[in-house]
Amino acid sequence: MWQKIKSLFFKNQGTRQTVAKNTFWLTVSNFGGRALRAVLVIYAARLLGADGWGVFSYAISLVAFITSFMDIGINSILIRETVKAEGDAARRKVLSTAFITKTVGLALGILAVLFITPHVTSVKEVNSILGIIIFVLIFDTFRDFGFNIIRSLEKMEWEAALYILTNVAILAFGIVFLLLSKSVQSLALSYAIGDSVGLIATYWLLKNHLGGLLRNFSKSTLKMIFLSAWPFAISGILGVLMLNADILIIGWLKSATDVGLYSAAQRIVQLIYLIPAIIGISALPTFSRLANKDNAKMRRVIERLVSLTFAFGIPIAIGGFILGGPLILLIFGQAYAGGIPSFQILILTILADFPAVIFSGLIFSYDRQRTLILNSVIAGTLNILFDFLLIPHLGITGSAIATFLAQFISMRYLWWIAKRTNRFEVLPYLTRVFLAAAAMGAVAFGLNAAGLEVLVNIAISGAVYAGILFFLREPLIKEMKLILRPDAPVESLAPVEPGRV
Repeated sequence: MWQKIKSLFFKNQGTRQTVAKNTFWLTVSNFGGRALRAVLVIYAARLLGADGWGVFSYAISLVAFITSFMDIGINSILIRETVKAEGDAARRKVLSTAFITKTVGLALGILAVLFITPHVTSVKEVNSILGIIIFVLIFDTFRDFGFNIIRSLEKMEWEAALYILTNVAILAFGIVFLLLSKSVQSLALSYAIGDSVGLIATYWLLKNHLGGLLRNFSKSTLKMIFLSAWPFAISGILGVLMLNADILIIGWLKSATDVGLYSAAQRIVQLIYLIPAIIGISALPTFSRLANKDNAKMRRVIERLVSLTFAFGIPIAIGGFILGGPLILLIFGQAYAGGIPSFQILILTILADFPAVIFSGLIFSYDRQRTLILNSVIAGTLNILFDFLLIPHLGITGSAIATFLAQFISMRYLWWIAKRTNRFEVLPYLTRVFLAAAAMGAVAFGLNAAGLEVLVNIAISGAVYAGILFFLREPLIKEMKLILRPDAPVESLAPVEPGRV
């Protein structure tokens, strides 16, 4: 039994099993680690109030926005090129060049934060924690670089252990510091120290893979990185802008309290965004191997991955919209009731975000990342435009609507590009998912109207959804079972007949 478990969760044994193993560990890593951090977030949000929590959220968003202009987007390039590298020497050149380039970009970003932030922020309390936040940025940047090396090795079990360790440290220091001093500074300091623990552990584990990290810089590799990464960098900058624009514009037009209310709602939704992100990260090495080499197999993989993201996303969106009110009150308390409408709208954006992540990975694996630029321009521009149009009249609810509209327009564009890249089909295979989600939504609405406690409602509604899928013999359930059989042939991924229930 132990050998079977070891083979399934600690060894790479084929496309399906490797993606599944990596997905499992990334799920453990992100949901386990972020669940630990969520405990601190909830505790801090309740302790500091919407105003104090808004100051911290605004600081993090502003620093991420400014430094995004200094990042040339090498993370995905690092994974792709180290997977493709022929020989250890070529791999070391990629790692060394990427590391030095990222370090220079980080230094420029820090200077920008120090000299620009005090002059552009309308939330002046941010300046009191700016120095600490810079250290959070430094530790996060280098730890994330190490994580991308781990992903290129397809050893996500290492990343899981390191990420959970980091968040255990953040939680422990956070509780201690906030007990000693109920301040935003205490919260920021706990993030910095916890991140430093994770950084040290990451580079200790990778010490055998980092030889010559500062000695193998290559001008030709740097040129390759710039030529490959600049479209992705622009896309990444605009993506960061889209993620942080709401917080920044709310801070400019409203107050720190409004930032805190919106950030609380946004935190839950961003946690859910991890589902497609985990699947996409796990599949990226596989995408890189299949692109332009086995397009038929790539098509079957894409159809399954996108269908799986919808199978998770549709019931979460419906359930979250129906149960958003009692869920926000349960997690953050009555003081955050003003963020309920924003949460109910933001939760619907997962219907756009879930497939968009997979489509972006597909497009990138075919080395067509330049087409992602227009998508990012569309999404970022529309989000900012809608924010300035809607926030003055609707407050933070208007910001949620702006995000919803921008993300759906962006997703439709990505879908169109992805289908031009590889002629896959998805919607014809979701009939059972739609039926089960509709039934689940009706149950959740009825139980909520009857006043049933929200967590019990979620458990019952989720069981109804899963039970209907089993009853209808949803093929995606069979696919998830096949994941546990590394020897199952790829041909078993052949799509079921569309529209049949």
